[in-house]
Amino acid sequence: MEEEFDFESPEERKISVDRYEEMIRNEDQYFFDSKAFEGIIDYYIEKNDPIKALQVADYAINQHPFDITFLLKQAQLYSSTQQFDKALHALAKAELLEPSEGDIFFIRGGVYGSRGQFNEAKEQLFQALSLSDNKDEIYFHISVVYQGEGDFEKAIYYLKKTLELNMENQEALYELAYCYDILDKQEESVEFYKKYIDSEPYSYYAWYNLGNAYHKLTQYPEAIDAYDYAILIKENFSSAYFNKGNALVNLDRYQEALEVYKQTFEYEKPSADTYCAIGECLEKLEQMEEARVFYKKAVKMDGDLADAWFGIGVTLDFEERHFESLHFYKKALELDDANPDYWFAIADARYKLKQIDLAQEAYAKVVALNPLDVDAWLDYSSIFFEQDKVDEAIEIVSEAITNNPEAAELYFRMVAYLFANGKYNDAIVFLELGLATDPEKHHILFDYLPQLQGNHIISEIIKKYTPK
Repeated sequence: MEEEFDFESPEERKISVDRYEEMIRNEDQYFFDSKAFEGIIDYYIEKNDPIKALQVADYAINQHPFDITFLLKQAQLYSSTQQFDKALHALAKAELLEPSEGDIFFIRGGVYGSRGQFNEAKEQLFQALSLSDNKDEIYFHISVVYQGEGDFEKAIYYLKKTLELNMENQEALYELAYCYDILDKQEESVEFYKKYIDSEPYSYYAWYNLGNAYHKLTQYPEAIDAYDYAILIKENFSSAYFNKGNALVNLDRYQEALEVYKQTFEYEKPSADTYCAIGECLEKLEQMEEARVFYKKAVKMDGDLADAWFGIGVTLDFEERHFESLHFYKKALELDDANPDYWFAIADARYKLKQIDLAQEAYAKVVALNPLDVDAWLDYSSIFFEQDKVDEAIEIVSEAITNNPEAAELYFRMVAYLFANGKYNDAIVFLELGLATDPEKHHILFDYLPQLQGNHIISEIIKKYTPK
């Protein structure tokens, strides 16, 4: 005896859909059993045509008024098309027919959640929990409501309950990683995924999330190990290859990163981000022409990828084609005008092109956007010093020190400027401050003003702070 199934085969469903569409064309009324109507509704849902699916649900409700399946489908479709009042009306009718059907409360909870009525949503979902066997799915949706409220701790609690019942729920693993990320609790994330992996060692997604948590903790070797396990389990896991490449870049292992990025092409179509990442590796390896090829591929694929435009500029600047590099730096800046790295590159290029006033403006922008960029402060002050505007240079370094009191190189630069300005007593004060902060960096003073190396007073003070 053949086993009977309560769903239609693809062939049967095609026959039902054709017959339904014939009925619509003929403006007629044909009878369909419940199974056929379900198949037709699902066909239009899969085709992403909720309007036609709703039309079928109406016919189904008219022909099978006591089958709540179609009222539930109708409610879900109304909800997905933002027709929340109609969805709630359909659910109320379903509840009259079967008041203990858990899916009614589950769908109603989703509707309230979509409307931002979080308390009502939770009330309905907890009611569904007492009536339904699909508790893992309900726990997951309760966690989504808590996320909507901004209560990520509670969301984590219910995501863990979801995974206790269904350890293969990839969506729950993804959302859990997101919640830990929002709360900046990467250590807890690492502990959870390590424990989870003890029970599910072949969950590639858990290994991947563990890698991401290590990555955010800047524990790059551990991140690479985790990504490697994810790849071992799922060889075509392109995101794991890409993130492994990023971890290798953070360890300055550019050649290895290059090979890993290229491996992603075996499993997915090239993306602008991957082309840009390859370009950066080649740039760091000083293979500028090849880097430029990949950066250009990136901008051809995505003209809004600022880092790729910037990368082209960097390769040209390296070849001392400063005027050309400015064009690409400006393109990057048009897309992200608050990026201090882009302003710094523009300032440097302007300086090399002897566009001094424009370079000053760009450096001012860099330190305004990122007052912790010590190199930018030093370069900015240098421009004024080179123009014999020593007071302005001193003022800039003074502001830099206010923002970076632990940066010894700023104190030593201040010493140089004060000596040049004849303010010897002030210079000695800053020399001692610099030596107290980091005596090993005192050579910076002589790199900038070599003539100070013969100054007896400076030499004696340095001896006090540096061992023989």
